[in-house]
Amino acid sequence: MKITLICYCIGGDFIIYVVKSGDSLFSISDQTGVPMWKITYDNQLMNQDQLAVGQALLIIPPGESGSIRGDMYVTGYAYPFVEPYILEQAFPAINELLIFSYGFTFEGELVPPLLDDTWMIETAYEEGVEPILVLTPFSEGTFNNELVKVLSENQDVQDRLIMNLLETVEQKGFAGVDVDFEYILPEDRVGYAEFVGRLRRRMNAQGYQVSVALAPKTSADQPGLLYEGMDYALLGENADHVFLMTYEWGYTYGPPMAVAPLNKVREVVEYALTEIPREKILMGIPNYGYDWTLPYERGITKARLIGNVEAVRIAVENGAAIQFDEISMSPHFTYVRDGIFHEVWFEDVRSIEAKLNMAKEFELMGVGYWNLMRPFRANWLLLEK
Repeated sequence: MKITLICYCIGGDFIIYVVKSGDSLFSISDQTGVPMWKITYDNQLMNQDQLAVGQALLIIPPGESGSIRGDMYVTGYAYPFVEPYILEQAFPAINELLIFSYGFTFEGELVPPLLDDTWMIETAYEEGVEPILVLTPFSEGTFNNELVKVLSENQDVQDRLIMNLLETVEQKGFAGVDVDFEYILPEDRVGYAEFVGRLRRRMNAQGYQVSVALAPKTSADQPGLLYEGMDYALLGENADHVFLMTYEWGYTYGPPMAVAPLNKVREVVEYALTEIPREKILMGIPNYGYDWTLPYERGITKARLIGNVEAVRIAVENGAAIQFDEISMSPHFTYVRDGIFHEVWFEDVRSIEAKLNMAKEFELMGVGYWNLMRPFRANWLLLEK
């Protein structure tokens, strides 16, 4: 049986092996020379005797690492309620930890997360990772564009919020601020970008950085509330770097499809490069998938959010063969449970490798993950520093 060497990187040698009918963990180990225990551990396999046809396994010999990143910068978001062991898996592969999130009031007062984030800040530094405060206009669990409007139009509120951010960053030991605002009203486009610029100047003067998250646009005049208030050129100019939210094509209430189809991601990156220097751009990667019930009915069907490791286990449990779409460069499968049809799209090491290679192709600053809350050890092994 032929094994294809997908990638060889300086400092590391790995194989992405796609399981075929009749394969076993023993036979794969025998062919690759990599111990069964290591294949099991690296890919977080629950049962050594069960593999899904079409499943992509990361095969790394003992003492080696994926090292596919090159000199790319890697970041990712996490909430304070993340399980410490999951974060520990990611730390060797990331440069920066985006701690989600701090809100603010209409008066410019900062609202901290419900759970204490001190342990995340301290652990990040122990692991050589920079912790970043994430600022969001959250109100009752959702983005509130009225908060953005007040902030964009009222310099006194801006001054108060910036002062509070500086104080918190200094007291708690953050390395900077990431501004993650969504659904910005079109009339606040310039005011919002100017706020980011003012925040950056004040933060930079004290040795801190400022980044900003951008909705995935493909043109300057793209319609829709998610896009019209996002000015790529102005925000790219006013931030130290940007985080492209290149995911959620497949989403909770949408039809079944890849969460981050590579062909669509490419369109966003190509547009971003016309407005923002490549050395400022981080390309977003999703660390999750969705499980839809079929038939899909718009306005009724609600997909279930799942992890990438969980997706493979669902395929194994239901005897489903995993397919790989060569256009979106994403894995997917269907299965039937209790008489109900399901369709699943997720990420695996093949889709991750394709995304990382595209970021390298465009010579971007790096990549960022939404989010670090679910286990995906093979992904981090590909990226270890």
